[in-house]
Amino acid sequence: PTAYEWGGGHFGYDEQRDFLKSQLMVAGLDEVMDWPAVWNPQNPSYDRLWGMIRATFEQRGVVEGHAAGMRGIDDINAFAAAGMASDHEAWTPEEVADKLRRGLFMEIRPHSLKEIVGGLLAAEHQDWSQFALCTDDRSCSDTMTLGATDHNVRLAIEAGLAPEIAIQLVTINPARHMRLTPWVGSIAPGRFADLVLLDDVQTLSIAEVWADGEQVSQGRDYAKPVPVIGWPDWATQTVKITRDLTAADFAIAAPEGRTSVNAALLRPFHWSDEFITTELPVVDGLVQRDSSRNITKFAIVDRFSGEGKTSRMFWLGTGPRTEDTALACSMGHDKHNIWVVGSSDAAMAKAVNALRENQGGWALVRRGELVATVRYEVGGLMT
Repeated sequence: PTAYEWGGGHFGYDEQRDFLKSQLMVAGLDEVMDWPAVWNPQNPSYDRLWGMIRATFEQRGVVEGHAAGMRGIDDINAFAAAGMASDHEAWTPEEVADKLRRGLFMEIRPHSLKEIVGGLLAAEHQDWSQFALCTDDRSCSDTMTLGATDHNVRLAIEAGLAPEIAIQLVTINPARHMRLTPWVGSIAPGRFADLVLLDDVQTLSIAEVWADGEQVSQGRDYAKPVPVIGWPDWATQTVKITRDLTAADFAIAAPEGRTSVNAALLRPFHWSDEFITTELPVVDGLVQRDSSRNITKFAIVDRFSGEGKTSRMFWLGTGPRTEDTALACSMGHDKHNIWVVGSSDAAMAKAVNALRENQGGWALVRRGELVATVRYEVGGLMT
């Protein structure tokens, strides 16, 4: 965890070193998201982060980067000089070119793939050895409907990339980047490789898939029995809240004697360091929401320590307007604590208690009643 949030475990120098020593297919460190901490010794994450980077360097691993919003050349230079080997957050051909010239391996995501590939082809870019295609976060429903890596290859071909190069970007290129070519990345003696047979290369229409020497699909249909997995307790008992939460856990107290306060608000996609502020009423010593302006309350609930600690904030512009209503979920990057948004503290407590009972997922409380749940009982993230 960082200095600002609770987490389910700790990774530092020792943990990273031991993983790289003991697990052949652990190729490095993925991904250094807190890039401002990499060159700021005053940042609370600086020492832990550099411990993990140092352990990766010592074991000759790859340090994967994350350079969202990084467009200044000085920042890109510092990022590359610190040993970050890649970026998957670029949005434009110009940003890709700047990072590519400084030695970064570029991993292109679907949202910007056509613009980037089309722009580079228009600029007569020839060498695609420093590229891969990736999905980053992807919903199961999108993967089931569109595919995953195969969908990226189709998009690249549609953008004008030759099929053989597009396929290279999801096979040998990432294997080379991760230094795994002695084991994977090509169909060759001594390598591990699953086989995808195509009806049509241009559209990447899949005829058969072979894995571990056996045919496992006919077209898009899986041809083998679906295995039943007996999940261990450590994977299914991850909402470690040892008490029932109450409305008091989500209350925000006002200074004594106040009838109103100047309250700070957050809203979705609020990237500024400066809070929005507004006047909110105080009743019985507690700061109140304002449903007329769609000011609700948002909270994060620690699901790892057992204490059920909460941090809460007023929330603007998105949230339930219906009285005594709340929505809670156990998936929240990157620590995956429980988040909950609600029009009453009691509804928020009831929604979180439902997630505790179900060991993760979604819970909807409407007008004080639990009306819907979805279980994510594996890690609080999957079902």
